[in-house]
Amino acid sequence: MERRSSIGNRLLAALPPAEFDLLAPHLRKVSLERDVVLVRSGDLVEQIYFPCTALIAFVMDMPNGQAVATTMVGNEGAAGILSTLRSVRSPMTAVVRVAGVTWQISPARFHAALTRSHALADAVQLHMRSLLVQFQHIAACNALHSVEARLARWLLQIHDQIGNDTLPLTQETLSELLGVRRTTVTHMVHKLRASGAIRSNRRSSIEVDRPRLEVAACECYEIMRGRIDRIVSAEGMKPSGRGASAHGPPRSHARPWTNGDKVQAHARIAGAERPRSH
Repeated sequence: MERRSSIGNRLLAALPPAEFDLLAPHLRKVSLERDVVLVRSGDLVEQIYFPCTALIAFVMDMPNGQAVATTMVGNEGAAGILSTLRSVRSPMTAVVRVAGVTWQISPARFHAALTRSHALADAVQLHMRSLLVQFQHIAACNALHSVEARLARWLLQIHDQIGNDTLPLTQETLSELLGVRRTTVTHMVHKLRASGAIRSNRRSSIEVDRPRLEVAACECYEIMRGRIDRIVSAEGMKPSGRGASAHGPPRSHARPWTNGDKVQAHARIAGAERPRSH
């Protein structure tokens, strides 16, 4: 728990110490403002992001100019990690929808570490599986459940990711997540406020009552939360028995973190926060 809170990103925090040490010297902590576009659909990915407090939406741009968010990534995942498998153009636009802090690393640096660590490769595969689960479940949820229930689900998910009852969300963001017009969003917000699930809503923030929001949400929230938690947990990141190095003798990754490991990790994180020239 101490290590997870110091790193801030659950995917990074679940890595064994030796694997995190491969990345730590090249990680930079940066602040992202709301509505900043990190990469546009069709562009090459120049940075990989591991959010701590920021939320990044994956947005599908439609030919008619409309945009629909397919998922939202927070401290449980990463954005741009597909570029580590091979040099590819981004299939979606990645936009910051909640301002905050994130770790940043270049695809080249991450790929160099990836070639030295089977456990890190396993982490990438687990993250891609997590995204696939979200894409599939959100598609089913959109087809089967009401806009009100889906809005409650999104609000619960975002509440989990930022850990605050006041969610810094605009109507534009909610419209993008739900795939509906802003007038529909306004109507749904009023319904949830009448039920007490939303305590107040301003132009760019919504204050929620979590217990009542859970009553209003569809069952997809609990299912998706359970699956994602299992995937990004330390148990889910447990190595498959292969060695860490692609060359030389295998290393054991089952070793628990010691106090010495924690001190070294804090030192590496502190060093990673300093600006670097590449």
